[in-house]
Amino acid sequence: MSRSMSLFLGFVSFPTHYQEVLKFTHTTFLRLGVASLLGSFAPATAYAQFPALQTLGNVQRAEPAGNTLRLTFANATGEVTAYSPSILRVRLSPKPLAQDFSYAVVAQPSVSALQVRDEANMLTITIDSVRLVIQKSPARFSFYTADGKLLNQDEPGLGTSWVGEEITTYKKLQPGERFLGLGEKTGPLDRRGQAYLNQNTDTYGYGTSADPLYSTIPFYMGLHDGLGYGIFFDNTFVSQFNFGASNDRFSSFGARGGEMNYYFIGRRKPAGIIQDYTYLTGRMPMPALWSLGYQQSRYTYYPDTEVKRIVQTFREKKIPLDVLYLDIHYMDAYKVFTWHPQRFPQPAKMLKDLKSMGVHTTVIVDPGVKTEKGYAPYEEALQKSLFVKYPDGTNYRGEVWPGWCNFPDFTLPAARQWWGEQFKGYVDAGLDGFWNDMNEMATWGNQLPSNILFNYEGRGATTNAARNVYGMQMARSTYEGTRKLMNGRRPLILTRAGYAGMQRYTAIWTGDNVSTDEHMLTGVRLVNSLGLSGMPNAGMDVGGFTATPPPTAELYTRWISLGTFTPFFRAHSAVDTKSAEPWSFGEANTETNRNYIQLRYNLLPYLYSAFYEATQNGMPVQRSLAIDYPTDSLVYSPDFQNQYQFGPGLLVAPVSSTLAAARVYLPAGRWYDFYNDQPAAGGKASYVPTPLDRLPVFVRGGSIIPMQSPVQYTAQAPLDTLYLHIYKGDKPTSFVYYEDDGTTYAHEKGQYVKRTITLDPAARALELGKMEGSFKSKFKNVEVVFHGFESLGPVQTAGKRQTTATRVFYLQKSASLTGENTRSTVITVRNATEAVRITW
Repeated sequence: MSRSMSLFLGFVSFPTHYQEVLKFTHTTFLRLGVASLLGSFAPATAYAQFPALQTLGNVQRAEPAGNTLRLTFANATGEVTAYSPSILRVRLSPKPLAQDFSYAVVAQPSVSALQVRDEANMLTITIDSVRLVIQKSPARFSFYTADGKLLNQDEPGLGTSWVGEEITTYKKLQPGERFLGLGEKTGPLDRRGQAYLNQNTDTYGYGTSADPLYSTIPFYMGLHDGLGYGIFFDNTFVSQFNFGASNDRFSSFGARGGEMNYYFIGRRKPAGIIQDYTYLTGRMPMPALWSLGYQQSRYTYYPDTEVKRIVQTFREKKIPLDVLYLDIHYMDAYKVFTWHPQRFPQPAKMLKDLKSMGVHTTVIVDPGVKTEKGYAPYEEALQKSLFVKYPDGTNYRGEVWPGWCNFPDFTLPAARQWWGEQFKGYVDAGLDGFWNDMNEMATWGNQLPSNILFNYEGRGATTNAARNVYGMQMARSTYEGTRKLMNGRRPLILTRAGYAGMQRYTAIWTGDNVSTDEHMLTGVRLVNSLGLSGMPNAGMDVGGFTATPPPTAELYTRWISLGTFTPFFRAHSAVDTKSAEPWSFGEANTETNRNYIQLRYNLLPYLYSAFYEATQNGMPVQRSLAIDYPTDSLVYSPDFQNQYQFGPGLLVAPVSSTLAAARVYLPAGRWYDFYNDQPAAGGKASYVPTPLDRLPVFVRGGSIIPMQSPVQYTAQAPLDTLYLHIYKGDKPTSFVYYEDDGTTYAHEKGQYVKRTITLDPAARALELGKMEGSFKSKFKNVEVVFHGFESLGPVQTAGKRQTTATRVFYLQKSASLTGENTRSTVITVRNATEAVRITW
């Protein structure tokens, strides 16, 4: 540290954890040449006007050390470390490698030693699924499958380089290579030819091609020649990704500071790549069952009498509802952790009344803490020095809803603990949902100074390194705090901003969208992309938030039908806009909206099981067709790129509200119309009718879709029969059914029920596997509903002939208006804990 800096620290009093930040910042500023602004105390040549480009140079030394190969280059140092049989980590830096740390990665390196072969001009590193060849002169990295097929390689003439503090790795574009993922990004499903910036930003009413948006997930998949790989660039600085934009030579990824630190995943198919990525960054916990029901929000519902009126109207109109949101007007002068004394004089009583009607309440929380004497959260955080700071030690102030605010440093463990403790009053009052907003961090003017200091777990960082993790760490603080306070119950946590790994703590929505068809379809692609990027619990504001002009009746109704098949199903609209509840657009549309929301509840056993799968292997609930059909070129067509699977068995084709018919592409295989069981051949596109009461939905042959009887909210008990819809396919298929109490963490101690259900068309058999877990299912019976089976022989269980019946189902009630239904053979069996085999 320079003498001037030592004197400076001597005159200004800082908490110990921020002195380290200042040391870090001072060193960084000197390295950047900022010290030259203080005077001409060094030769002018020491601070060039333009920083020179620097490359790795040649490999000079390679030292195996267990699971790691340590590398010394002419101009840099590096490491290659194995994390699993299919994951290698590459770290490169022009300086000695920093102490290892990540907000995203929770996996530990492999304990097995690397297999390294050192030859004259190359190093070869081999793990089970990947072979990495490092050319020594100049240093270049090429990744292959175990059998020698090229997956990914550095661009031969470019490799990895630095310009000042900015670091970039250039990869050679492969013929026909496609790129998927990168989280919350607009644009096409295939990112080829696009470029993106990761800088979490408050983008109110963003355009359908806007970039950047609110969150950062620097992970993507590359596909070519029937092969696949994944790259996760774990660097929290503002980063850039180029997938062949403005060039035909390379794709690239880089950041404005920090190390070149990426994980290479060598799995051939997207599903396996997602599984490995979420092995690295963690998987979501089981959500509360009630958080998967319908959620109604508005900016904003107040006073308490209006809140109760909205809920009562849902109940009177028989429209299912589980969650109601309160936006900023519930607070006293917009101050976080308060209630408005006139609008909500008795919050605990109101929340109890809502809970008696089966409705959970979620409130918005913003990070800005009003700088007001006597305001307890402000005074306490100030006294404990928990706010982010300028280099001179003063707390950063920005203006948001309450006025001028300080902002907690969520990269400081003490601040996270303090924030979590602030929810005690909310939880004691009866709240169990918490909506983290404005956490990019957003302020009026949208120009966050670059010299704000963050603790960054004691490592010290400025805005450029910390802004992309700020929202994630706020959501983490909220999750960890409320989980401790809620006496074993699961909270609903929602965030607008985040970083890779946020799935461990929160759901996400796509921010302040607009009430247009184009935005609705853009939202579908955003949620699809989030799913491709390890974030299964995602949604958009149904109906559009920025409702000027307001949504048409047709647009709102179409959006509700899409929301039915979206993981996180919430309608939301802005202040001073037309009412946008499901009954606000005329009786015919109310009926359609009611029926689709009801369908969501009927599908809850299927949906909850799909979420369970996400907790086990990271598979998204809303699945781009590229996951199961990565080599089918029509999946990437602009005409069909919005289509997705909802869980493993349903295919949803989003369409504009203005279309009475639309082309739908069904990939190869056997398919059925969800509403009438009409078979549809795969491998081709065809026109289907799309009236507002008929969103195109198809069922893949071989699918197993468990459903329940209608309920008005998730805590209401359905009938004691589980309806197991099975669809004839061409090969054996299976489905893992999962159930627990839906509200507590008892499932983590074995209190759940899980069984594998297998359908074998060749053997003409369905097997309900033996139940696992100690939870008692809510269903006493299972009614098997056969779809697509032209003729059934005698149906038997355990060698005994069973009585069958014929049932008519209206899977989407309004389909009955046109007479559409499914007429199916059914058989009812006991929901026994032991395996049950049914043959026909």
